[in-house]
Amino acid sequence: MKKKLIGALITGGIALSLFGTMFQMKANEVPAAERQGLTQLEYDVMYRDATERPGSSALLHEKRDGWFVDKVTGEKVFHSSTKFESGTGWPSFYQPHTDSAVTLKDDHSLLMSRTEVRSADGERHYGHVFRDGPEPTGLRYCMNGAAFKFIPE
Repeated sequence: MKKKLIGALITGGIALSLFGTMFQMKANEVPAAERQGLTQLEYDVMYRDATERPGSSALLHEKRDGWFVDKVTGEKVFHSSTKFESGTGWPSFYQPHTDSAVTLKDDHSLLMSRTEVRSADGERHYGHVFRDGPEPTGLRYCMNGAAFKFIPE
């Protein structure tokens, strides 16, 4: 009886330890987002390369003149004059404010080859760029609205 009790206590302790570690790791993620003033979705998009659901961004229908800025740094990334309706469900632009406003990176995830668009310092994920956009560039910067804040002019 004593051996069974000790075995149960050890097994329970290991389970609690593992559960506690998993819970602690999950609990630590929320403050990381909050420390930067981000929602969990914004944090996941920018720091875990997640993708927001198509059609879910309020910035998709933003039509005013102004700037789409990095939600963390406030740096200008896209001007509204380069925004267009791509029909994809994500805010799309044909060029960034300057070439140095973004960093491009090869992305071979999801069994395909794409070009990822990241922040100028390369730390935050914005979306991907494709070669099916309008003139004058022929590019479509397909962005997650969760990574941006709109500043009207």
